[in-house]
Amino acid sequence: MNRRKFLKSFGAGSTALWFSLTAQRSVAENVNRENRPNFIFIFADDLGYGDLGCFGSETIRTPRIDQLSREGLTLTGFYSQPVCGPARISLLSGCYPKRVNRMWALPEPEITVAEILKKAGYTTGCVGKWDLSNRKFVDGMVPNDQGFDFYFGTLGANDDGSVILYRNKQQLHETSDMGSLTKLYTDEAIEFIKQNKNEPFFLYLPHTMPHVKIGVSNKFKGVSEGGLYGDVIEEMDWNVGRILDTVKKLDLEKNTYIFFTSDNGPWLIKGDRGGSAAPLRNGKGSAWEGGFRVPCIIWAPGRTPAGKKSNELMATLDILPTLVNLAGSKVPEGRTIDGVNQSDFIKGKSIKSARDTFYYFVRDNLHAVRRGKWKLALPGRKKFFNYAKDKNPVTKPELYDLENDLSEKHNIANKYPEIVDELLEIAGRVRKELGDVDLKGTKIRNKKK
Repeated sequence: MNRRKFLKSFGAGSTALWFSLTAQRSVAENVNRENRPNFIFIFADDLGYGDLGCFGSETIRTPRIDQLSREGLTLTGFYSQPVCGPARISLLSGCYPKRVNRMWALPEPEITVAEILKKAGYTTGCVGKWDLSNRKFVDGMVPNDQGFDFYFGTLGANDDGSVILYRNKQQLHETSDMGSLTKLYTDEAIEFIKQNKNEPFFLYLPHTMPHVKIGVSNKFKGVSEGGLYGDVIEEMDWNVGRILDTVKKLDLEKNTYIFFTSDNGPWLIKGDRGGSAAPLRNGKGSAWEGGFRVPCIIWAPGRTPAGKKSNELMATLDILPTLVNLAGSKVPEGRTIDGVNQSDFIKGKSIKSARDTFYYFVRDNLHAVRRGKWKLALPGRKKFFNYAKDKNPVTKPELYDLENDLSEKHNIANKYPEIVDELLEIAGRVRKELGDVDLKGTKIRNKKK
């Protein structure tokens, strides 16, 4: 009821009552709004652990991402998956791709973080590379069928140097100008933020860059000491800054979480067109740390501890339950997910992560397991992605202390046989639950969900 109708109904002396009720409603709306913060998740493609200034790069300048690090929480022990499609499955579903039994497709029955947040009152948008519908339009598997109100971007990768752009389910045009994509996506993302500034929103921004074939706009050509690859990252950094500036200009910073990370490690076999995993071993496609461990920064002024770095274990798997919890909602019952709620950890209420184990699946095979600081590389693993630089299989269990040997140079399995046995037992349980191929080549079927 508007003010005029209210006063007419209750009498002229009810002005004070009108303002009292209006104030109460305003407070209630503000409390409800604060319990449903905005989420912006920026997902770089093939960005390496060592490709940012705040992660040690000496040739690539990333002042705006470094700003996020200074003002937010920097995670040096964050894990994704070894390649593009599986990384997106783990992020959106909260499940290991092996549990979903897909690599580059997310079937419609799967429940995504976007679907849960949408039911919780969020407007949801996806801008950028989807890569979860077998790299083409498949009805039921595109973003608008997976919980996103709005979509702009390309459904597949850019390996051949061209992409087809879509707006929602409408095909727009094809382009081979890879250097235009980072700004184009950011323009669309900023418009989405502006249009939805008054209501809670979830923006998923998976960039195409720096996935090969890389490209950069004229403004950033030759600006980096890191060559063309460095130019690409510095352009991305500038556009991350545009997102941050928009959030601040719209006075949303007190109620917005920005996540910045990468879908997997760098594509090392691409040489100077690929990134750096330093100081990690190997890169994209492998089960060594360089394939799974990626830079991650969480920015939320007043809610995350500013300027803190943590080596605690967290993963893309954890994003779904964490965002859902921060939004004041719940993960649907009857669904098995592998992610854990990390709200207390990222808020600084707990210095320990809620996760202490992680399973390194490459294709259909379990290649390694981690618990705490210990990582066990498993023997007999032969199915590598062809993106991996070093494909030499492990012939017997190899144990690494990631706390003191981040580069995985020293196999200490002989020194700690009891740890090896414990991790082998964990591997056995995982194989029975999710499926694998045992050391004799016998397929172990996974249990149904």
